[in-house]
Amino acid sequence: MFLKESRTGDLVDVIDMSSLINPFSSHVKVQYQSGEDLADPVTIDKQNLAFPSGEELPECWINGYYRHSQR
Repeated sequence: MFLKESRTGDLVDVIDMSSLINPFSSHVKVQYQSGEDLADPVTIDKQNLAFPSGEELPECWINGYYRHSQR
C-alpha cells in the first residue's frame, strides 16, 4: 500500500501492513519510492503518514483506545 509522508510529501510503500493497522504499534516499516533505485526499508512513526490524497490515517489504526474516547 502506498502512503505519503506528511512532512515531505514523499511516497512510501508500506512493507508491514500488520503494524500499520495495529493501533498499539506506533511505528511502521516502509520503503521510500523516490529515485530510480529502491531505498532500504526504514521504520517511521505512523503519525507522519497520510493517504496520497492528503487524508489522515483512520483513528482506529493509530489510537488503540479510540472507542473509550467516544463515550
